[in-house]
Amino acid sequence: MTNLNLKKFLLIFSLLPIPLSLISGCSFDEDDTEENAVYVYNWGDYLDPATIEKFEEETGISVIYDEYDTNESMYPRIAEGAVHYDVICPSDYMIQKMIANDLLQPLDFEKLPNAKKYIGADFFEQSKMFDPENKYSVPYCWGTVGIMYNKNLVEEPVDSWKILWDEKYKNEILMQDSSRDALMIPLKLMGRSLNETDKDEIAKARDMLIKQKPLVQAYVVDEAKDKLISGEAALGVVFSGEALMIMLENEDMDFAVPKEGTNFWIDSWVIARDAENVDNAHKFIDFMCRPEIAVINFDHLGYSTPNIAVRELEKDENYKNSPVAFPDPSIYENQETYQYLGNEMDRFYNRQWMRVKVE
Repeated sequence: MTNLNLKKFLLIFSLLPIPLSLISGCSFDEDDTEENAVYVYNWGDYLDPATIEKFEEETGISVIYDEYDTNESMYPRIAEGAVHYDVICPSDYMIQKMIANDLLQPLDFEKLPNAKKYIGADFFEQSKMFDPENKYSVPYCWGTVGIMYNKNLVEEPVDSWKILWDEKYKNEILMQDSSRDALMIPLKLMGRSLNETDKDEIAKARDMLIKQKPLVQAYVVDEAKDKLISGEAALGVVFSGEALMIMLENEDMDFAVPKEGTNFWIDSWVIARDAENVDNAHKFIDFMCRPEIAVINFDHLGYSTPNIAVRELEKDENYKNSPVAFPDPSIYENQETYQYLGNEMDRFYNRQWMRVKVE
């Protein structure tokens, strides 16, 4: 999160991982090894395949590449150690969980000169919310969650999450199929934190979603982009990277970050504790931090990048001047990043979301 901007923060433990490989064409297991390789586990379509080809040509290192669709389908695969992946790209709160459960190893930043030079200091500072000592992660993409809307179908200002409860848009609303991202919205409307731990308050948020359910056309993952571009829905909760791509394909679309607040997220490169190709893993991460490689991935994804050299290299004016891709910093003031709340709260959030789905 499939479309190229599948986002993060999905908490549906019943989903099983369905890894794909852009390089080998299939999933690999513990017995499938190559001597000079790096095993990468990433979100679906979350980098440009051309960058993998360039890395292999330059280094002679084979990239064995698998994809996952949610943080939650990735996590048990790493925890079980069924496959010894080297490089992974989890979301912020999942990195925090993986650190807490000793599933990551510290990075050697002396082997990451491009990361040290080109990843903005502000993003390493923000990363301290989930990686307090900046020991385990290198920021790759970042953004927010907001409302994508069709200006021809929505007349009033879109500045609040409240519009997603407006009955005039019955069957025109798309919601994220994700416990944290879905429950975040009523929690923010209630003036609560998206990291709420009061179970009574979370239950109230659940009930608000149950009340909203008759208005919702669909709970979606990768279908949101196509439905909004085609005009099948008037409003949808999307990630900011998706928003840029949708707006470029349909000029009637616009994106808003609601005034009640939202999630500020960061996805980062990490190295698994059980990685067997640690040097190659560092080489892969640092290669992805090289500006001319980062701009290729930025063009492919549309997500905002922490690489401070990309905007200068960007040639497409639609991207370079986009307030979605390169927003005014004020839009991120007082926004929150998801936190790992512990296994018990993970389960509780998931149960509340499943209640919404089955009601």
